[in-house]
Amino acid sequence: MPSQQGYDRAITVFSPDGRLYQVEYAIETVKRGTIALGIKTKEGIIIAVEEKPRRLQISEKPQKLFQVDHHMGIAAAGYIPDARGQVNDIRFFSQSSKLVYDEPVDVGTVAKYAADEFQHYTQYAGVRPMGVALIIGGVDNNGNALFLVDPSGTYVEYNAVAIGANSDTVTEFLKKEYKPDITIDEGIVLAIAAIYLASEIKKGTKHIKISQIRSDTKQFEIITDEHLTKLAQSTAEKYPTEHK
Repeated sequence: MPSQQGYDRAITVFSPDGRLYQVEYAIETVKRGTIALGIKTKEGIIIAVEEKPRRLQISEKPQKLFQVDHHMGIAAAGYIPDARGQVNDIRFFSQSSKLVYDEPVDVGTVAKYAADEFQHYTQYAGVRPMGVALIIGGVDNNGNALFLVDPSGTYVEYNAVAIGANSDTVTEFLKKEYKPDITIDEGIVLAIAAIYLASEIKKGTKHIKISQIRSDTKQFEIITDEHLTKLAQSTAEKYPTEHK
């Protein structure tokens, strides 16, 4: 592509048609990661990921789900080492805010902080954009909140959102099936169906990790394998097409 030549070598240079190619490449990296999604329900927030462990890997601990504070969590898609570094910074910001203001930080404030950090990596020479997108969900004094932060530094609030491989297909599925008044368990069933839709694996839950933050407890929790297995049976009944 002659018009692109040279403009993708530096993060600080816009192409003649107004594009930052390195940022676009970072967004493409996100699309190559396994699916991650977040769903807002009337009872709280669900964040879910697909993880494909290597043979002999100990996979009990999620690699793409992170707890930020007691009331907030993050799901990541893309280059996960970038996610770990950003999550550590976000945790420090969250704890610092709690010490200063003597109350848990709002989810939207954390999303803006993360977006600002991402944006810094799009405008300085000698760095590269973050190759990861984050779904930040939690329950604060304003209620249930769910945000997406992408490598460009954009952050947007959603009722339901998907990132990673086949996220466009999953987004269309969520547009069709999502309802604001669903319960936590109904949201988990919907999340399992969405992951089946995006994944090569259409049954079982060993490749699925899901966490919840309930509105009544405001506590980040990882859903147990036993509960996921039980709800996966409901998924097969309610969304048979996605389960095949």
